[in-house]
Amino acid sequence: MALTVRPLHPLLAAELGGIDLRDLSDAGVAELVSAMDKYAVGVVPHDVPLSNEEHIAFSCRLGPVEARPVLTIAASGENRIPHFEIIDQSNLDETGGIYAEDDRRLAFKRANRLWHTDISFHPIRATYSLLSAHELPADGGPPTEFADMRAAYDALPDTMKTRLEGLEADHSYWYSRVVGGGPPPTEEELKSRPPARHKLVHERAGRNSLYLASHASGIVGWPEDEGRALLDELLAFATQPKFVYAHYWRVGEVVIWDNLATMHRARPFDDRNQVRDVRRTTCREAMPEAVSA
Repeated sequence: MALTVRPLHPLLAAELGGIDLRDLSDAGVAELVSAMDKYAVGVVPHDVPLSNEEHIAFSCRLGPVEARPVLTIAASGENRIPHFEIIDQSNLDETGGIYAEDDRRLAFKRANRLWHTDISFHPIRATYSLLSAHELPADGGPPTEFADMRAAYDALPDTMKTRLEGLEADHSYWYSRVVGGGPPPTEEELKSRPPARHKLVHERAGRNSLYLASHASGIVGWPEDEGRALLDELLAFATQPKFVYAHYWRVGEVVIWDNLATMHRARPFDDRNQVRDVRRTTCREAMPEAVSA
């Protein structure tokens, strides 16, 4: 199989064709990673969705994938998908039915409509996420939007780049869930995932990149209002239309994105009447068990 690359946006995103993630050589994986270094978002078409096992197996070729829950949501039922490596991003409960309106898991999932970077609330950051489309609304459903954080950093005034040197932000999953309209977290939930701290600017694939997310609650060492004002300013700047690619889904596609070079957000749809079954794996910079606290 020969990888083909078709750019989808002037700054980021490409369709990575001619390959099947079920059967890709080591050289093919290296080519894919090279393309990801350039485009940060890769769309890989498949006629039939990957099985959960195939999805996990390929993801592990791009980096460590945690095989245990990253979060504890109070009052959750059993997992619909019997693999902890798979993060169920659907609107379906453990029975395969659409979530009830009062299910707190649905409220938390709706907060994914905020701009974010996967798992920035954990000390060990996410690298690649791989989202596989199994079932979509009849019209294909809403797009997922991606913002190029490298291009956004490049476009910042030099005065702002200087201002950002050395700054860190606190990231909390529970902060973004409440901002996104979800219920306040329980004490158990708060203890299960405390905040993490990350630099606002880092290097990825040889380029400086902003590292922002709706999980970012404030700037370390700054008054709360000043920190929020800076984060809001950067978020608005980085999500200008010129930096954003909107991807419209087809069943079978696997979309891969680099969390260290992009932000993304889901868009609203009729999640009480339409099924959207999409499943995600997320690679990490290291396995959490292998890193000391």
